Amino acid sequence: MSATIRETDGVRQIRHRPADLDDIDRKILGALAVDASRSYAELSRIVNLSAPAVHDRVKRLKRDGVIKATVAVLDGCKLGRSLLTFLVIDTSSYIATRELLTFGDRPEVEELHTVAGDGCVFVKVRANDTESLENFLMEIQNLNGVRSVRSYIALSTFIERGPAPD
Repeated sequence: MSATIRETDGVRQIRHRPADLDDIDRKILGALAVDASRSYAELSRIVNLSAPAVHDRVKRLKRDGVIKATVAVLDGCKLGRSLLTFLVIDTSSYIATRELLTFGDRPEVEELHTVAGDGCVFVKVRANDTESLENFLMEIQNLNGVRSVRSYIALSTFIERGPAPD
């Protein structure tokens, strides 16, 4: 996958182009999305290719950025972060938006997106409790150029996943 990256007032903009994927690539991606610890031998049985051929394809998929990382998906509740909240933040300028992007380094921030619509920035936060969420919100509200913050607390999560390969 190739991407064009350019800077606009300090906010990184990426223009993505889809990678060339065939049905075998998509089967490999689907199998890895379910369980990324699968061996090349196991993947080879799933797609009916040799293990070295599967290894080459996975290497290409990583090189092309289709597979961005191989990670363990952790349970926020079991780690003591049971309060899942989505924030829609409206800012007055790109400078304020850029300042908000620095919050991406915080452990409670799981996702951070610039968006079109009623807000400027969308943030997925997983906090320990209401007190830690309130402190986090106060930090954001104290930033120069933040006009409003709307919070949406998740009561239950039924589906949480990345994109499907097909």
